[in-house]
Amino acid sequence: REPASVTKIMTMLLVMEALDSGKLALTDMVTASAHATSMGGSQVYLKEHEQMTVEDMLKSVAMASANDCAVALAEHLAGTEEAFVALMNERAAQLGMENTHFVNCNGLPAEGHVTTARDIALMSRELLKHDQIFAYTTLWMDSVRDGAFGLTNTNRLIRFYKGATGLKTGTTDGAGSCLSASATRGNLSLVAVTMGSSTSDERFNAARTLLDYGFANYEAVQPPSIQEQLTPVKVLGGVERQVEVQFVPPMPVVVEKGGGSSITQEIQLAEDVHAPVEQGEVLGSVTVLVEGTPVSRYDLTAASGVERMTFLKGLETLWEAASRMNS
Repeated sequence: REPASVTKIMTMLLVMEALDSGKLALTDMVTASAHATSMGGSQVYLKEHEQMTVEDMLKSVAMASANDCAVALAEHLAGTEEAFVALMNERAAQLGMENTHFVNCNGLPAEGHVTTARDIALMSRELLKHDQIFAYTTLWMDSVRDGAFGLTNTNRLIRFYKGATGLKTGTTDGAGSCLSASATRGNLSLVAVTMGSSTSDERFNAARTLLDYGFANYEAVQPPSIQEQLTPVKVLGGVERQVEVQFVPPMPVVVEKGGGSSITQEIQLAEDVHAPVEQGEVLGSVTVLVEGTPVSRYDLTAASGVERMTFLKGLETLWEAASRMNS
């Protein structure tokens, strides 16, 4: 189906990734081209050669679905909108969005510009990994141009749904009313996608119903710590005979409410490792399963470094041991 302005989730994702990599900064100035100002539809009415910060343009895209700002950002990042769209399609493929093809960066009607609810959910989930986006998607009202131009969020759930965090609306005659809605309650975050609704109210009601169902029936459970099950790994040829194992606690797992007992973990840990050992070196992994189905994985790593034992290091060790005995 046509996604309309929900397309801009991918546009915002690429901008956020460019910010994270240092390719862009929120304070960078973006100059509007004649092409960007010609978009029509939802916009902040950029004038050719007008300059605005990346942050204000990103906020205008997230809140007011500004077509002109989406194109200006795309051109600033990739040189041309066409080059940016190629990046969008490349990123979609990386995310497993198997039924998506973008033709533009803002979702205005175009032949062959299509996606699916599942694919929208995938790119929504990826965008939600960037906390900075919430600075814009959770705002109900704000402004740009030093307060001269007001912005109101097109996503009414931000104001009226408990825990709403975003994410993007879209409406055209061909697409109908579309929405990717995100919300967080406690440590559970959900995304609901609706496409092709006949009215704006219908899409909001549908998304609200989906989110209500999710929060009523599912919970996020932290897998129990496996620390007590871990034993040090033997180090071969090292100045130390073993190395302790550490790990970063895994993310919570979503299960049906009351289904925490269905979570199990399978530990794979090396029996030994050859020196030298680097701190943080991967020594094994843990697979998290729900009812026997793998859902995530995390690494087990060396808690410290261990040098290789050399002849000189051996003499030094013997000397230190002898000194301790004599003292």
